[in-house]
Amino acid sequence: MPAFTRVTCREGFTRGVAIDGFAQPWWLVLLVPVAALVAGYLLAQRRRYRAALRFSNLALLERVATRLPGWQRHVPAALLMVALLLLTIGLAGPTAQTKVPRNKATVLLVIDVSLSMQATDVAPSRLRAAQDAASKFVRGMPPTINLGLESFAGTPAILVPPTTDRDAVVSQIQSLKLAESTATGEALAAALNSIDAFNAQIPGSEGGPPPARIVLMSDGKQTVGQDEFAMATKAGQHHVPVSTISFGTPYGSIDLDGRQIPVPVDDPSLEQVAQLSGGQFYPAQSNAELHQVYDTLGEQIGYQTVHADVSKPWYVLGTLVCLLAAGLAIGRSQRLPV
Repeated sequence: MPAFTRVTCREGFTRGVAIDGFAQPWWLVLLVPVAALVAGYLLAQRRRYRAALRFSNLALLERVATRLPGWQRHVPAALLMVALLLLTIGLAGPTAQTKVPRNKATVLLVIDVSLSMQATDVAPSRLRAAQDAASKFVRGMPPTINLGLESFAGTPAILVPPTTDRDAVVSQIQSLKLAESTATGEALAAALNSIDAFNAQIPGSEGGPPPARIVLMSDGKQTVGQDEFAMATKAGQHHVPVSTISFGTPYGSIDLDGRQIPVPVDDPSLEQVAQLSGGQFYPAQSNAELHQVYDTLGEQIGYQTVHADVSKPWYVLGTLVCLLAAGLAIGRSQRLPV
């Protein structure tokens, strides 16, 4: 399965990540002269102190200057050393893992609208909870992702071909209607055809068509149509992984013509579909769990972890500390900390 296209992270402040390497580590050699400057400063202060004791009239000094300069006089020099340290690290090109939006991908969201989705084992109903979570998932996708929508019961329907128009997809999600039967295999076949048709409209590029993924949410086993496992295998052969969401509990039931019909969720089938296609399986038995699954999928599909250059914060902080050191030195002694 090919990886999603790599993108370049813009420079900026990186929050909550740790440096994991340097692009140009040889610049760290400059830490040696920085350490030498620190040692030289400490040695100079020690010599100055000894000279003052050797040649000063202590009795006279006590009357003329009752208070010796405190530790504050060392602050500008210390800040200057810190600034040099920060700037040296910046020159070494620190890198860190950070998440950035993918620059292109095709995602088809496939939602089961069979009658079992009216079960209320998940409040207010499986379908209503699915609509809310799916809408949030769609709106959270980066604008560079082409996302389409398909519903299926006894037959599949491509409601929105892959597009960057999130409002169109959300509007169709909120308008989903229930129908009889569950044709999971037919739904996967229609999803693959939709992705192929969309890719055929994209001008050829060196890297080929954008990577694609199907997100299938269902609550029951297939009842009609093509073999879902054969179609899952075909999806894997076409490098289109299917992420399946099994939504509902083993205790769900619906009222059909006055009879209570059990509609337990079918985890094994959906898990096998994911495995055969190279995707991942996510069970969800509550509204909160479903939202968490969609959040996880949103992070996986819409973003990728890359090694990014995070030197800019070090340059900025080093420059600010240097300016602070100069300001304190001039304000205190009318000269720079040298």
